[in-house]
Amino acid sequence: MSATLGQVYLESVIKRQMSYKTLGDMTFSQLEEKDFHYRPNPESNSIAIIINHLSGNMLSRWTNFLTEDGEKPGRNRDEEFAEPNLTKEQLLERWEKGWACLLGNLGSLKEEDLLKTITIRHEPLLAVDAINRQLAHYPHHVGQIIYIGKMIRGAAWQSLSISKGASQAFNQFMQDKHARR
Repeated sequence: MSATLGQVYLESVIKRQMSYKTLGDMTFSQLEEKDFHYRPNPESNSIAIIINHLSGNMLSRWTNFLTEDGEKPGRNRDEEFAEPNLTKEQLLERWEKGWACLLGNLGSLKEEDLLKTITIRHEPLLAVDAINRQLAHYPHHVGQIIYIGKMIRGAAWQSLSISKGASQAFNQFMQDKHARR
């Protein structure tokens, strides 16, 4: 039995979202507790604030994704942007809770769900559009987390991707790897 486009799409979205979570996790592993609350300037968000916002968004958007408005009445989005007085452990628990909600609900979707109409802030959207919206939103914030982490760690930063100056060697490795298949 061959996979349908909808099945392939859902698998791809889950794979991509998991890759962004992993990048965040890899950043967190390089940081100390105080680093989560570093703000480059008063107008910038700390990693703690970004985690708080992402988790709040994920829990609101993905809880009862197909049946309730994605902006839950109990969510206080503005409060998500206040510096939370949380430890690294508490922040990581919040991070995991948001991702578990997102990935669990994405994993439960079926191809026929993609064309259902859901709402976010009373705006009707096709489920596939709402998924794409979040697929753009979360990596945006994960990129901010990585950038702040790189600023904090400086020369001690361990690259999460191909290191500077190593593109040619990586491309050769990938070519060799796929030629062996």
